[in-house]
Amino acid sequence: MTPGNNGASTPEDDDPFGYLYADGQANGAQPPSGGYGYPNSVNRVRPVGTRQYGQQAPAPQAPQQGSYGQPSAHYAAPETLPGGAPAAHSPQPSHGGGGGRGRGPNTKGLLIGAIAVVAAVVIGISVAMIGGDDDEKGGNQADASPTQTQGSTEPSPSASEGEPEEKADLPTIDAKALRLDGGAGLASDVEGAQSDGGIYVAGLNKPGATVTWTVNGVPEDGAYTVFVRYSTTDDPQSMTLTVNGKPFGTKLNMDNFARAKDGDFSKGWTKTFAWPTLNKGTNTISVSCADGDKCNVLLDQLWLKEGQVKD
Repeated sequence: MTPGNNGASTPEDDDPFGYLYADGQANGAQPPSGGYGYPNSVNRVRPVGTRQYGQQAPAPQAPQQGSYGQPSAHYAAPETLPGGAPAAHSPQPSHGGGGGRGRGPNTKGLLIGAIAVVAAVVIGISVAMIGGDDDEKGGNQADASPTQTQGSTEPSPSASEGEPEEKADLPTIDAKALRLDGGAGLASDVEGAQSDGGIYVAGLNKPGATVTWTVNGVPEDGAYTVFVRYSTTDDPQSMTLTVNGKPFGTKLNMDNFARAKDGDFSKGWTKTFAWPTLNKGTNTISVSCADGDKCNVLLDQLWLKEGQVKD
């Protein structure tokens, strides 16, 4: 071959666009009349390496089936053959019917199902808790009172349990057992005295008149109530109370609480009280008519109670 002449059927002759270049036109390249997408084109499919330049191309052979899983050198896509089937597109699965536009998963249905499951679980737990409470209540009610077959090793509570403990009786003194001073004396003319024999103390309506009670057996130090039973028919009276040698408070109020009139002492019996602090053991309590006191009274009894009470 001479320069510029490479023989027939060179690769340049197969260039479908050679006619567009100057060297291609010099070599006689013409616009293709077939193939490469032009009408009446013929696609020649041959195995790689079988093309021989300068020789007539052999007739195309039917592609051979390669071994399973191995590509065949003679295979050509069907759409490249004349009259071949168009490329198939895998249909996208559609959700729902009617051939309409494909939709995603039915999230609404899934959400409703999830809510139903949660509701069922909550209802189940609530029923279990209610049942447990009922069982517990029933058990407590059963344990509240033993049955006839059950025994008890503990003593039953007494009828007085829970009630305040009754306080021990403290001393009480009648008029005839008091020590009298300052012109005070005993009498029994007026009815209504509760002392033994109806005896009471009279003559207290003068300065210096005094009755004294020496109390023995006070159980402990603390607050006590001293009660005084007396009778008066006049306006409110007041006398001096002395405890262990010291005046207590201002005055012992001896008002006409019975509202007796016309000097009828038999209808004027009543009582008064004070709240002194006593010592354990022996104490001295006196009622006297001091200067400025009003002492027109008859005195019957004195007694003590523990604590600060009114009756």
